[in-house]
Amino acid sequence: MTVRTRFAPSPTGYLHVGGARTALYSWLYARKLDGTFILRIEDTDLERSTEASVQAIFDGMAWLGLKEDEGPFYQTQRFDRYKEVIEQLMDAGHAYRCTCSKDRLDQIREQQMKDGLKPRYDGKCRGQEIDPNTPHVIRFKNPQEGAVVFKDMVRGEITTSNAELDDLIIARTDGSPTYNLTVIVDDWDMGVSHVIRGDDHINNTPRQINILNALDARIPHYAHVPMILGDDGKRLSKRHGAVSVMQYRDEGFLPQALLNYLVRLGWSHGDQEVFSVDEMVKLFDIKDVNRAPSSFNTDKLIWLNQHYLKSLPEAEVAEHLAWHMEQQGIDTSKGPSLSQVVEAQKERVKTLKEMAEQSRFFYEPVTEYNPKAAKKNFNAAAVENLKAIRAALEAMDEWTAPNIHDAIAKTVDELQVGFGKVGLPLRLAMSGNTASPGLDIMIAILPKAVVFERIDQAINFIENNV
Repeated sequence: MTVRTRFAPSPTGYLHVGGARTALYSWLYARKLDGTFILRIEDTDLERSTEASVQAIFDGMAWLGLKEDEGPFYQTQRFDRYKEVIEQLMDAGHAYRCTCSKDRLDQIREQQMKDGLKPRYDGKCRGQEIDPNTPHVIRFKNPQEGAVVFKDMVRGEITTSNAELDDLIIARTDGSPTYNLTVIVDDWDMGVSHVIRGDDHINNTPRQINILNALDARIPHYAHVPMILGDDGKRLSKRHGAVSVMQYRDEGFLPQALLNYLVRLGWSHGDQEVFSVDEMVKLFDIKDVNRAPSSFNTDKLIWLNQHYLKSLPEAEVAEHLAWHMEQQGIDTSKGPSLSQVVEAQKERVKTLKEMAEQSRFFYEPVTEYNPKAAKKNFNAAAVENLKAIRAALEAMDEWTAPNIHDAIAKTVDELQVGFGKVGLPLRLAMSGNTASPGLDIMIAILPKAVVFERIDQAINFIENNV
């Protein structure tokens, strides 16, 4: 069998974490089995679907690197095909017109719930001849006997009695198709072999299988993955923090970290925690996805993000850092390369946003000093120490981190003071604070002229303020 999977989001908002995990699982399954991954935009909800949401989905997929093989396809461009299938079902006696009012349906539902019954349409219009010109919906004529049995790739065999299923609406009064109709037509026409989706769709599956059977269409394999919960055990939502994929980008997470975290959110391979994309493709199997819901743990995601900040090539991290520097209005056209900044900062930060915030001094003048640090470290003795280290740096032949390290160490020895007496004023002069990357690395990637200018500026500040 040729494997064809799909991701079919509704463009009524951002690409959320749950959707991204479903997309990832579908993408990985197709990649593992040399299949095809399809992107489909289910935009039939005309009132709620927006171009901005469509773009948000594209942006999220692109940022995560989940490139489709076919698509994107849009349901709004396939209305003629849905109409054709609805007519096919009508002609074959598998669907009928219904004129029941909303008030009547509400009354039926209310009475059924009062009687402890599962709310379902009572079939009043089933078998009736209704004038096509009368306002009506079209319902699928669900089998009344037997059961739908399918083997879910995550949950195992699932059986649903047809007596529990009602005659669902497949076309609204205005003729527009409903979700349960469009989704099966799309999967059928696009040759989807495996439907991987959230378990909130599991109740729709037997209904969709019955429609596919009525059309004599091939039934795909289904895998319903459990929902994602917040730390409090409730369904993940905005109250738990970021739920939009792009919000994680904005907060400074690497896509590699989020992908790694999402793949482990319900699936595992022994005790392994860190997976490259190649390893995910090689090891992932939808059958190994847990049945129970998984809880989102932001601390674990932060840990993974730190791992990737440290382990990925600096140039790769720098590509993502560039966006954050731009967002913070930092002009990086003059100064060290972003790869050098990543190398200097990667051991000290948790996110790219934090890295950008703490790297401003590499590209902009130091206009003020941390007051508490200045009060403690900028004094008369610091002037002499700064002058001594300036002279040592000027005398260097090669501007390298090892040479700078040696020059600082030699100055400390010659002055016969503790390292902090030289290092802390120097660090404050370079960055405006006492928390920064290693002095040798930081100074090495700053232009010589800038280093000497900042030392002179610090000396002048001390002489005028102490």
